[in-house]
Amino acid sequence: MPKLSGLGHVGIYVTDLMKQRDFYSRVMGLEITDEDLEQRGMVFMSANPGEEHHEFVIMKGRNVDADAKVVQQISFKVDSLAELKGFYKVFKEENVSIQRTVSHGNAFGMYATDPEGNTFEVYYKTGFPVPQPHGDPVNLDDSEEDLLAIARAAIPA
Repeated sequence: MPKLSGLGHVGIYVTDLMKQRDFYSRVMGLEITDEDLEQRGMVFMSANPGEEHHEFVIMKGRNVDADAKVVQQISFKVDSLAELKGFYKVFKEENVSIQRTVSHGNAFGMYATDPEGNTFEVYYKTGFPVPQPHGDPVNLDDSEEDLLAIARAAIPA
């Protein structure tokens, strides 16, 4: 059987293309690699354009009720706990609605919502072998040392 090598990109329909474009580029820091705002209403974005042209695409045309659940979550990786804490600070400054911050043991996750209510996660992988699902609430204002101690404590004996 053939084997997938990974997820290439995710695309979502949006109601307000320009508001979502601003959020994901300015607040989340994704680089706009291409866009067609007039005809197709699409914006292609990447965290690392030299490696992947686009990992995330937004496109006008969302046509469901505002309270419809259409996206379970979109997850974005960071390379360090310091980067995760940096996003925590930015989200507070930008009044981004943070739903929860948790240690999954194998990762720390911060769940929030974008301007259209889509849930997204910013996460840092610890590499600790912790079975899932697992979620200890954490405060990202705590020190990295204290946070890592919480994650390590979840490793099964």
